[in-house]
Amino acid sequence: MRKSDSIYASSLDELVDFRFDERVVDVFPDMIQRSVPGYANIVSMIGVFADKYAQNNSYCYDLGCSLGAASLSMQKSIKQNNCDIIAVDNSVEMIERAQQIFSSDQSSNIDVKLVCADLQDVVIENASVVVMNFTLQFIPQDERLALIRRVYQGLKPGGILILSEKITFEDPERDQFQNEIHHDFKRANGYSDLEISQKRTALEKVLIPETLATHQQRLADAGFGTSNVWFQCFNFISLVAIK
Repeated sequence: MRKSDSIYASSLDELVDFRFDERVVDVFPDMIQRSVPGYANIVSMIGVFADKYAQNNSYCYDLGCSLGAASLSMQKSIKQNNCDIIAVDNSVEMIERAQQIFSSDQSSNIDVKLVCADLQDVVIENASVVVMNFTLQFIPQDERLALIRRVYQGLKPGGILILSEKITFEDPERDQFQNEIHHDFKRANGYSDLEISQKRTALEKVLIPETLATHQQRLADAGFGTSNVWFQCFNFISLVAIK
């Protein structure tokens, strides 16, 4: 049974920066579904994209894999030969729980290699699909272009990067509206105003969103000739960039 997220339900004397620790791992499936609009659809479509763009004798990378939802979606969808998945996360707790999830299902011939590492230290090579599902927003801003360039360089021609992010808007009124409607979404999913406020404070210095234009310019600067927004709900988007 999925555990309910109540991490911020009580008033906390001290709010520390958000971490993907054991507390978060225990409730992560509930937390992500109740916090990120369209998350299940994004994960499902990652499998569809992987089936379309994965190439024989290549790797698919899930960078910032958390519990491996995107990797599992790709594993169930990919039909190409000798196309394995490398799933990376720097949270020991996330990787350990993901290993339990994948070890309980041996029905696929697509191998998923779980790696506990800083994704910026991972060599990306011979890749046909790279997924960064709400990952880049946790990377320091001045290091993001170098990371996207490494992804581009590691992709085979015709390969894709799926990039999902929370975004901000240049127009203050639009930005305020999108943030407010997102908070309404969270209230509709059972979060209290206290939970919303405390989690926002915990994430303030950890999750740094950017505008869509910033993301698209960075993708172009990294070498991608084509990038398209294929999903948006409120201030959450997903893009696909093709090499």
